[in-house]
Amino acid sequence: MKFNTKPIKDWFGFSRRERRSTFALLVVVVIIIGFKYIIPDTKITIEDITDSLLVTEYITAKDSGSSSGSYSYSGNSVEKKFKSTYVRKPKIGLSSIRKNDSYSNQKQPLIEINRSDSATLVRLPGIGPVLSARIIKYRRLLGGYARIEQLKEVYGLPEETYELIKNRISTDSTFISRININTADYKELSHIRYFEKYEIASILKYRQLKGNIAGMIDLIDNKLITKEKAFRVSPYLKFDDN
Repeated sequence: MKFNTKPIKDWFGFSRRERRSTFALLVVVVIIIGFKYIIPDTKITIEDITDSLLVTEYITAKDSGSSSGSYSYSGNSVEKKFKSTYVRKPKIGLSSIRKNDSYSNQKQPLIEINRSDSATLVRLPGIGPVLSARIIKYRRLLGGYARIEQLKEVYGLPEETYELIKNRISTDSTFISRININTADYKELSHIRYFEKYEIASILKYRQLKGNIAGMIDLIDNKLITKEKAFRVSPYLKFDDN
């Protein structure tokens, strides 16, 4: 007797296209589940990699005969008896690199920026022909660098570059051009970049009324300049003919 499947098909209500789609979807699900059992679930750790490297070193040393001791391999580790040519390198992090960088900067000869030419300055990290030319140009405008921090005032010199070179440079104050504040006229005093026009006018007026200025204390006490301004201009001023 032939079994009539039509009532069952009608009960599920699937068309022929829907049955084919359902069967195809079922096949895909079975394949995906099968991958879980076919492909092994393995994880590689840093320790496994290290052990592999040690085993490789063991095999290489054994074959070449270059080791001055003997190796033994057991499980996941390789042990070396007596003295070996194999040395495990320490881990190097970012902080270690920065410390080593700073250390190397301190050990290298310092470059004196008040007498260095462009060829010397380009040896500094981050300094190319353009920046070296600007450093020299600003040096002429200042009359020489009194402090390393003045390099921050150079146009286009990034803060990152300054941090790289600050431990590689020095300044010699004997190369600074000084102006006699008691004999200089308005034009000469204006060569000091930190002076404002009204400050120069006040100094000249004070000289006219009171005479020579004895020192920086006179400038501050008579409110001709501020303490902060005195700190910036003092390397470029002199108060006598010496």
